[in-house]
Amino acid sequence: MPERLRISSSQGAGQDVAVVGGGLVGLAIAYGIRRLGCSVTVFDGDDAGWRASRGNFALVWGQAKGVGSRPYARWTQGSLSLWKAFAEELSAISGLELHYRLGGYHLCFNTKEFEARGAILTRHAEELGADAYPFEMVRAEEMRRIFPALGPTMAGASFSPRDGDVNSLNLYSALIRAFCKLGGTYVPNAPVASIKRDGAGFSVLARTGRTFAQRVVIAAGLETGRIGSFVGLDIPVRPQTGQIIVTEKAAPFLPYPISTIRQTNEGGVMLGDSVEEKGFDDATTPGIISFTAARAVAAFPIIARLNVVRSWAALRVMTPDGLPIYQQSSSYPGAFACVCHSGVTLAASHARILAPQIVDSSVAGLAKSFDMARLDVRAA
Repeated sequence: MPERLRISSSQGAGQDVAVVGGGLVGLAIAYGIRRLGCSVTVFDGDDAGWRASRGNFALVWGQAKGVGSRPYARWTQGSLSLWKAFAEELSAISGLELHYRLGGYHLCFNTKEFEARGAILTRHAEELGADAYPFEMVRAEEMRRIFPALGPTMAGASFSPRDGDVNSLNLYSALIRAFCKLGGTYVPNAPVASIKRDGAGFSVLARTGRTFAQRVVIAAGLETGRIGSFVGLDIPVRPQTGQIIVTEKAAPFLPYPISTIRQTNEGGVMLGDSVEEKGFDDATTPGIISFTAARAVAAFPIIARLNVVRSWAALRVMTPDGLPIYQQSSSYPGAFACVCHSGVTLAASHARILAPQIVDSSVAGLAKSFDMARLDVRAA
C-alpha cells in the first residue's frame, strides 16, 4: 500500500478540492482531479461505515444498461470506451496489474429467457441508433465450444465485446497508490463531522482535524444524503442488498466473465445473483445463498465440486430511479454530490470526464442529465 498522508493538525493546509468518500466513486474522481494538477485531499471513512465496494462484483459492464434511459446508456458506453486507456495508465503509475479483460456473457437458462433477452437487446439497439453497443446472441452449441463446462440445460447467452471484468481489489489499491504517487493526500479513518462555508471555500471537519478547500465533492455512498445536507444538498439514496459467494481456487474454466459468475485471475469463483430491498440489513440469508449456488451449478455443474470459502452481503447505493446523481449545490456553489451504483464501470468516466467538470465548477454534457431536476415531479 502507498504511504498514507494524514492531516493531524487542527487546521490542515488549504486544498483546491476536498473529496469526502474513499470508495471507488470518490477515488476515481479524486484521481482524475489530481492528474489535472489540482491539490486534493480524500477523507475516507472508518471500517464501521457502509461500503458498497464490499459487494463489488468487479464487472466493467454495459450490456442492457440504460434501457429506458438513453443518456445512461451513452454515459456507460462512453466509460467503457475509456476503460482500456484508464486501466493502462493506472497500472503504469501504481505498478499494479488490474487484470482487465474484455468480452462478457449473460446466460439464458431456457429458450424463453434466450428469446426475451434477444428482443430486449435488439429493441435497445434500435432505441440507441448510432450509440448502440455491439452484441450477439450465442446459442448453446456455440457456447459449449467457448465454455466446455457449460451445463446441459443452458439455452445460450448474449455477448458483448465491450463488457468485461477487473480485479476489483487491485483497482481499489491502484487508485489509492496512483493518487498518492501523483501527490494527492489520502486520509483514512477520517469520517467527516461537518462542512461549512468558509469565505470563498469550505471548512471540512473530520476526525483527524479541519481543512479548507475551494471545492468539496461528496461521494460518500449511503452517507451522501446526510453529509450533503451540510451544503444544501438533499440527495435521496437507499440501500439495496446483494449477496456474494466465493469458492476455493480452481483450474481455469471460465475464460470470460458471466454477468452473475466470474472466475478471478487467482482462480476463485465469485457468484452473485441477488437483489433485495430490506433496508440497512447486510446479513446473509440461507435462501438467497442457496438460490445463487443452485443457479451457478445449473450453469456450470463443475461448481458443485468446489468448496465455498466465504459468503457475505453488502449494500449497494441506489437512487430513486437507479441512475447516478451528479449535482452541484445551488445554495453552496462549489459543493458537489456524486453517487451511483456502478463505481467500477463508470470509474473511467468519473476520472476522465466528470473530474475536469468539477474543476471547472460546472457539471455539463451527458453528466448534466443526471442532476436532481429529473426527480422533481413539479418539472414533469
